[in-house]
Amino acid sequence: MMIPRVIPCLLLRGAGLVKTTGFKHPKYVGDPINAIRILNEKEVDELILLDIEATRKGKPPPFELIEEITSECFMPVCYGGGISTVHDMEKVFHLGVEKISINARAVEEPSFVREASQVFGSQSVVVSMDVKRNFLGKYEIVTHNGRRKTGLNPQDFARQAEDMGSGELLVTSVDRDGKGSGYDVALLRSISNSVTIPVVACGGAGRLEDVYDAICNGEVSAAAAGSLFVFYGPHRAVLINYPERQTLETLFAN
Repeated sequence: MMIPRVIPCLLLRGAGLVKTTGFKHPKYVGDPINAIRILNEKEVDELILLDIEATRKGKPPPFELIEEITSECFMPVCYGGGISTVHDMEKVFHLGVEKISINARAVEEPSFVREASQVFGSQSVVVSMDVKRNFLGKYEIVTHNGRRKTGLNPQDFARQAEDMGSGELLVTSVDRDGKGSGYDVALLRSISNSVTIPVVACGGAGRLEDVYDAICNGEVSAAAAGSLFVFYGPHRAVLINYPERQTLETLFAN
């Protein structure tokens, strides 16, 4: 049975993994290499790895750490954070990463997405969209870990990213991040219906039923989650986990 992609999303801060709430209050959740080994054992099919400080601090990607992670990782990795040039991308791909997520750079210079897709192929380029409601309640693209407003409409930006050659969109709700209250299904559906490329939902998963809701009602191709796979139980004890394939098959059986 073919099941939709359900992807752990791990956040790097320095040499450690953290989990945020609303893109703030990063809580340490462990060593990335240990987490990778656990996810290998769980036979996870795909991983998203985002450095949440690199772009904000004007740093390049942590190349040595990326190499250490990919050398341990049995699954395809999408990396994002600190990407500002094609040379950065080339180095990261050379380290064994399959996809690269572009966030702030896609906003600041949309033609960079076209250049990247022409050099590496659209299938390797993901545009990451961090979306937050403004004080008027309207959705807006934000960058630099949610700190910089852009005034951009998500649907317009999604269409632009597709036109520039992005092969996939990663859509994260800043307002839902880490809260376990479910994905912003209305936002996901509006973006998914604006483009023809795959959309990956992120931000808000508290249980597997939320994943089902995002994919079936948000009409996205895949769902990524952080808290769901790094915390366990009502007291949110730190525990890297991932459901068995049979559990996912049962979830999407209908």
